[in-house]
Amino acid sequence: MTTSVLAAPPKGQGQGRGRTKLSHDEILRYSRHLILPEVGPQGQQRLKDARVVLIGAGGLGSPAALYLAAAGVGTIGLVDFDVVEESNLQRQVIHGTGTLGQSKLDSASARIRDLNPHVHVERFETRLTSENALEILADFDVVADGTDNFPTRYLVNDACVLLGKPNAYGSIFRFEGQASVFYAKEGPCYRCLFREPPPPGLVPSCAEGGVLGVLPGIVGSIQALEVVKLILGVGETLVGRLVLFDALQLSFRELALRKDPGCPVCGNAPTITELIDYEAFCGIEAAPTYDGAEVSAPDVAREIREGAGVVLLDVREPQEWDICHIEGAMLLPLGTLPATLGALDDRAKIVTYCHKGVRSLKALEILKSAGVSNVRSLRGGIDAWSRAIDPSVPRY
Repeated sequence: MTTSVLAAPPKGQGQGRGRTKLSHDEILRYSRHLILPEVGPQGQQRLKDARVVLIGAGGLGSPAALYLAAAGVGTIGLVDFDVVEESNLQRQVIHGTGTLGQSKLDSASARIRDLNPHVHVERFETRLTSENALEILADFDVVADGTDNFPTRYLVNDACVLLGKPNAYGSIFRFEGQASVFYAKEGPCYRCLFREPPPPGLVPSCAEGGVLGVLPGIVGSIQALEVVKLILGVGETLVGRLVLFDALQLSFRELALRKDPGCPVCGNAPTITELIDYEAFCGIEAAPTYDGAEVSAPDVAREIREGAGVVLLDVREPQEWDICHIEGAMLLPLGTLPATLGALDDRAKIVTYCHKGVRSLKALEILKSAGVSNVRSLRGGIDAWSRAIDPSVPRY
């Protein structure tokens, strides 16, 4: 049985942090918890006294927030700076059509209040950075990391280690998910498993690679479950274990994790004793830059009208091409580009494009390295083309 991350209340103070005891309404609401001997009134009071912060109110944060609120976690912190977009609704179930265009914090807070008015929501409408992470996370008992990028993932890990907080971790991609609890006081941290991040661009984001809509519901619910177990001090948590979930096979695998004595943040002689520049650590700033590398959609459209001989090179995947493409473009997926350079006329005025302009810059780098000099990247990708030039091209 695990030990609760909440400090036991002082003798004679059954209310924990001075919060009010369970009301009659709460006793009725949580009655199915109260009759569980592993929870009972004392456990439900622990949930009410607990403070949990979710990093991200998106795919993983949505189910985690809903189930933690329903379970009666007294204070839920939300860290997000994004707005609700239509492409979110396939998986981010805390939001709805009626909240399109709203900040995710407004949308999520309203849904939590409707689900459980006994829950207090603390909002942090900001990007989590090295400058604010320690201050934001310090006053919470458990952190649930639902981020989708490596700089923030390492930032959350290091901040949790420095603050002594458990990190209920989850990640998703296409049809696969991972979950664990990284808690340096009792086991390994994220860096013990992944000492270094992958090279920039090697792992596509969900926006580039896609994700099955049901998947974050499963992984985010596992995160919520681990948070509840940490608060109650029951069961065996995922500290020291990594769960791998394959949605297509409906299979779970488990890997045993060990604390790395040489870990730079939680090892025997840590070298990371304060938060660092995580963009630089993950190589985000290492990509080469070229003068005039990007060109706007209106400028490309003008050059096409003027017959400037522009060759549009679509570097997305075939299934994305089937969704939409720019008329007259040529499809050469980014992964095949190095082997198919012979299909290009190196004298042509090439403009690479992808979904939103990330992969096309990588394609530009490949072409430049191969000696193709007259190449630019469409800023904002086909999404910008749809918004600025041709609305008949579907956005996705």
